[in-house]
Amino acid sequence: MGGVKLLIAVVVVVVVVGIAGRWAGAQVHHVVGADRGWDPSSDLASWSSARIFTVGDKIWFTYSAAQDKIVEVKSKEEYEACDVSNPIRMYTNGLDRVSLEEEGIRYFASLKPENCKNGLKLHVDVQPLAKANHDQHHIVVGSALAVADGPTSPASAHAYGLSYVFFIGLLICYLGL
Repeated sequence: MGGVKLLIAVVVVVVVVGIAGRWAGAQVHHVVGADRGWDPSSDLASWSSARIFTVGDKIWFTYSAAQDKIVEVKSKEEYEACDVSNPIRMYTNGLDRVSLEEEGIRYFASLKPENCKNGLKLHVDVQPLAKANHDQHHIVVGSALAVADGPTSPASAHAYGLSYVFFIGLLICYLGL
């Protein structure tokens, strides 16, 4: 009977660790500009320097919808010139979530060209999950280039991992192993 309990415990541990491993690489929610949000006074270069954007992440724009709008432009040329006349998307709610569903470069800018020219724009290089775990990444905000030191894990991933370790410990105690 003890061998059956041990086998069940091992199977449960393997399944739980596998599930916890998937959650540890889960999406990260980035609030652009942190406490200041999308605002001309925000230091987006400083904010983004510690961020790595990967497939599955979400970025959140918080701003005064009465004061500004955010556009996504198609090309690097439009982004650098702050040409917002032909956006591919427009964000107008004041609290907008953008899903980073595929790797590649995305360009966001203030709808107000003067704000854009003063640095209120964001260039996001979305990395695949596998690459994000091994390389340094470049994130450009405005015309400044920032190098992120390495991947950051969301605090919630650590909480999930600890809760599963706790669960496994309780299971082992319960089974009397």
